[in-house]
Amino acid sequence: MEVQPEMEPSSSISLIAAVSYGIASMAMVFINKAVIMQYPHSMTVLTLQQLATSLLIHCGRRMGYTRARGIDMATAKKLLPVSIFYNANVAFALASLKGVNIPMYIAIKRLTPLAVLIAGYLFGKGGKPTTQVALSVLLTAAGCVIAALGDFSFDLFGYGLALTSVFFQTMYLVLVEKSGAEDGLSSIEIMFYNSFLSLPFLSFLIIVTGEFPNSLSLLLAKCSYLPFLVLLVLSLVMGIVLNFTMFLCTIVNSALTTTIVGVLKGVGSTTLGFVLLGGVEVHALNVSGLVVNTAGGVWYSYAKYRQKKAKPAKTLSDLEAHKK
Repeated sequence: MEVQPEMEPSSSISLIAAVSYGIASMAMVFINKAVIMQYPHSMTVLTLQQLATSLLIHCGRRMGYTRARGIDMATAKKLLPVSIFYNANVAFALASLKGVNIPMYIAIKRLTPLAVLIAGYLFGKGGKPTTQVALSVLLTAAGCVIAALGDFSFDLFGYGLALTSVFFQTMYLVLVEKSGAEDGLSSIEIMFYNSFLSLPFLSFLIIVTGEFPNSLSLLLAKCSYLPFLVLLVLSLVMGIVLNFTMFLCTIVNSALTTTIVGVLKGVGSTTLGFVLLGGVEVHALNVSGLVVNTAGGVWYSYAKYRQKKAKPAKTLSDLEAHKK
């Protein structure tokens, strides 16, 4: 049988992957918020999400619903840094929220595209970005800084934790892109390895932080309340959907595209937060920064669209796997 050459994703697949990730990421913010308001043990929730992901993919593979391959120790060793950076990102992000308010936290995390651009140029693939791509990312980052100026309540330690989280998220996304493109792994396989390798680290964290075993007893008590049980199941399902769409977006687009979508998602989440939650005072700097931020995202999308149209249209089935 003739083996087809490796193909790049079409514009439609790239767009669907980016939009799906944006919607899933935005929905996850509010679902997790609803769960944490009733059940404050966030690390336990994260552990359950990763456990559900591992079990679902494993069962799907055993039943023939997915072509994802089983655990290979050599591949696991290569992807171990991905899992470490992922969990370090989450751990530092959660810790930073103790000293940094939500608007400032979001603003700091929105600096990730600039970090990814630099890391991708130095260590990643794809070479030097075009002028329009570079300038659009800089404009997006500038919008984040302007928006944050109206909400500064300086906490050096909290800011340090948040910036450390940005670093780990950057390295995580770049490594995910490298793993998918160079090691021949599909998004489902990377998601399986990440969730599986995360479990020992997360289990250690919930024990060291003192969440376990109190978190388990509280969870069992809360699950007797149907509305909470529905929210928890929805959170587990959306955790799987979010991880899949994030890996898919990173593979068929790039790490930079994933972070830009995250930035635009943050704008939408912030806007919905004003409407649904209230209690946040609007300042001119916040509005101006969000406008600049959105303009940078739109500019970037246009630049990447032109770059994509300049290449021959090709197709890709990421669900099967990337072939070398």
